Amino acid sequence: MGDPGFHVLHATPKTVQWGYFDRSTPPVLTINSGDIVSVESLTHHAGDAPDLIMDETVRAVYEAIDPSERGPGVHLVTGPIYVRGARPGDVLECRVLSLEPRIIYGSNFEANWGLLYEEFGRTEHVVIWQADVRRGVARPVFQYAFPGKLEIPGTITMPGTVERLPALSQMSVPLRMHLGTAGVAPNEDGRVSTIPPGNFGGNVDNRWFGPGTSMYYPVLNDGALFWCGDSHFAEGDGEISGTAIEGHLNATLQFIIHQDMSIHNPLLETPNAWMCHAFDRDLNEAMRKAALEAIDFLVQHEDLTRQEAYSLLSVAGDFHVTQVVDDLKGIHAVIRRDFRTR
Repeated sequence: MGDPGFHVLHATPKTVQWGYFDRSTPPVLTINSGDIVSVESLTHHAGDAPDLIMDETVRAVYEAIDPSERGPGVHLVTGPIYVRGARPGDVLECRVLSLEPRIIYGSNFEANWGLLYEEFGRTEHVVIWQADVRRGVARPVFQYAFPGKLEIPGTITMPGTVERLPALSQMSVPLRMHLGTAGVAPNEDGRVSTIPPGNFGGNVDNRWFGPGTSMYYPVLNDGALFWCGDSHFAEGDGEISGTAIEGHLNATLQFIIHQDMSIHNPLLETPNAWMCHAFDRDLNEAMRKAALEAIDFLVQHEDLTRQEAYSLLSVAGDFHVTQVVDDLKGIHAVIRRDFRTR
């Protein structure tokens, strides 16, 4: 592999889709394995505070894509990127080289699809946050009660009664910039919703998928056809209110085809661990599937028997809830990279 090529993919009405993946979508960029791409990722929650979270590029996308053309999901995704030589059965690595806020403001939306919607009186609420990249934190700015119920993705709302945050404003949270929704084209025809994650990736919402990590996806179509979007400034495991801090990010990504790997679901590599993902409407079943994914990984990469892998995971594996608000709930099994005796 020679020196990697470098490409820039801007978010425009012609390079984004709103709420769906469709493998028949013509590629907006064609690259080689090893190439690096600077991609603009937009949030679908810029309308929560348009004076702060919109610029000309964002507004052009919101104005050009009619609400009737949004769906069946809710997320804005940029792509697809066609990777020459990628074939079904291969694995596509997406290596995150850097993530930078396009605009420093983002929104946390306490939504009707959140875990505690009933407990909060079936009301929705917005908290606007500001990223301080130099200090590596995000801080809350103001909040307001959302009028009615959010039903149309990208609804633009002019906040009514804005409230300050006397207690919360004294707090800050670590910036954990990551791509909430990213992956290859699903192996089915037509529009596939961006909401539930799947073996192709999509709305995995793993907060660890940031700079210095790689996500591996099973290739299901020629060229892989990669999209990314739903970018976040910070998120907790679970994402219980329905969203993270939703904000625009400029992502620098490198794409590499692997023909010597075999995976069933997205696999995340961090400097300290491997994370095997699984999804199901039942959290217990997602847990069982994640355990089986992790066992398969250890058998393939560490030459353990299935029985040995099962034992190792029980005494040293960590299982985390990725999210519980995306129709299919997610579990990721964390396998430390320092298992081997030195």
